[in-house]
Amino acid sequence: MWKKRMFVILALIQLCIFLLIGRLIQIQLVSTETFSKKKVNLIEESVAQRTQEMVIDAGRGTFVDRNGKPLTNEYIPSLVLFPFLKTMNWPMEKLAAILDISPSIIASKLQQAKEPFIFSLGGEPFALTETQMEEINRLHIPGVLAVKKQYPLEKVYAEHLIGFTREDAQLLHSRYPDRHLSPHTEVGIHGLQKAFDEFLIPEGETKLLYHVDAEGRPLFGIDVKYSDPGNPFYPVSVQTTIDRDLQEIVESVVQQHQLKKGGVVLLDIQTNSVLAMVSRPDMDPRDPYKNNAAENQMILPQIPGSVFKTVIAAAAIEKGIVSKERTFDCSKKIDGITPENEHLYGMLSFEESFSVSCNNTFATLGKELVDQDPNIIEQYAQKLGLSPLAGWQGDVYHLTNFRQFPEEKRATIWYDNSDKSVPLAVAQTSIGQKNVRVSPLSVANMMATIARNGEAKQVRAVSKIVYKNGTTLFSFPEQRFSDEDPISPMTAMKLQQLLRKVVTDERGTGRRFQTLPYAVAGKSGTAQTGKTTPQEGELVNKWFAGYFPAESPKYALVVVDLERPSSQAVTNDVFYDIVKRIYEFNEQQKQ
Repeated sequence: MWKKRMFVILALIQLCIFLLIGRLIQIQLVSTETFSKKKVNLIEESVAQRTQEMVIDAGRGTFVDRNGKPLTNEYIPSLVLFPFLKTMNWPMEKLAAILDISPSIIASKLQQAKEPFIFSLGGEPFALTETQMEEINRLHIPGVLAVKKQYPLEKVYAEHLIGFTREDAQLLHSRYPDRHLSPHTEVGIHGLQKAFDEFLIPEGETKLLYHVDAEGRPLFGIDVKYSDPGNPFYPVSVQTTIDRDLQEIVESVVQQHQLKKGGVVLLDIQTNSVLAMVSRPDMDPRDPYKNNAAENQMILPQIPGSVFKTVIAAAAIEKGIVSKERTFDCSKKIDGITPENEHLYGMLSFEESFSVSCNNTFATLGKELVDQDPNIIEQYAQKLGLSPLAGWQGDVYHLTNFRQFPEEKRATIWYDNSDKSVPLAVAQTSIGQKNVRVSPLSVANMMATIARNGEAKQVRAVSKIVYKNGTTLFSFPEQRFSDEDPISPMTAMKLQQLLRKVVTDERGTGRRFQTLPYAVAGKSGTAQTGKTTPQEGELVNKWFAGYFPAESPKYALVVVDLERPSSQAVTNDVFYDIVKRIYEFNEQQKQ
């Protein structure tokens, strides 16, 4: 019996040895790069286990404003110290003298170190000067290096426009199946980060590293290796059209007035480029999709209300159905029958109707226009750069129909073409209600088009992509908005007069802006959303869209407060303060 037991035990021992050998073969020879279900690369992990490193540049491309100021990351001259220094005799006093600090401070930091670290004081990296960098590196002390390290900016600029990245191995592989990239490589998920991801994706990290034993001591001497992709062209910089100073102004004003949902678009009229863009609600970078905060409200279609009357006005002027003598009954609602109890304006001219935003005038004109041509409203929306998409699009190398605003949604004028034969539906559409949906970016584009005497262009947020060595990889030219014939210069001039009268007329809906240092032209809008709350009642979209200075247009500005009780909307306050702050900023720049 005991012999049988012994045989079984020996057989089990032998089986265990074979299994162990098999496992070792799998680990050492077979599955070295794809071990387990998680596809672990054992070679890389083995090297990582005995290597200490510091990444000084993740390798992903960055964003800068139109003047080259960083918007996402910045490079700060920093001092890197390696922990093996605490076991060596080295000229610490010389380093301390360059930094103008006590050697004991450096020694204290080293005693606490278990891995390479950035020397800091008060929790902040000790920012070196260029001279200090040169003097430190001339010392040639192993483990003491002055480098320009990449840091994320403490303040996030234009977060909804630029977007965000994250690790997503599956998405990474689907986008770049032929590239050998680490599964930890971050990819662009939203905004410009997504649109320009193919240009921004890293060639590799730049890092400092050295090999250690189990106790952290240098394994192959004290030489610190500098590792980088060795490509003089990458990473690239994406030069946006954002002006960081103006972006800060807009963000601070929006924050001051606590705009909860909505935002601001500021365009450079001459180049039709985004100077600043703010969307609310704020986005939490740790959980960007919480409460749909990742959505950029400035490129999503919204109900425009009376801002849309600008389209009807343009068509009515060009088709010759308005004149100085013609008047409209502004004591009636859009059906022309029901009394308008809120505003008893009586009979008004076309110009006066535009100033006070008389609904019946534009409902009447809209019905007359559609009777002439059922497609006329969408035609003029396109002529003015309002529909269907405002953002820059075109071919970029092998990328066809590349879009700078990947999440921008198309405008809608009619949900159902049969509405064009229903007078009430036409009337509602003509005052920017019913199914009309346009983005604030598109509305800003319309204002810029009018200010440029009718020349409609696509809106840019990026002007060019720049190689690491400063040469240009690709430039995004100014482009026509569409093949539609533009409105005539005379029509544009008439629209400019109408928009200015909205502010100068004592009954105009923009009279609040008469006291601004810049002369403003624009159009207000209060759109019914169909939403109510028990506490606040009816919720509306409150707009003001315009441009300034009116006599020599430079900026187009749109502010919208979405789904807010009309009495609580901060639209006019935000618009007023932005114009005032931009004037003050420009005056300071002149000094």
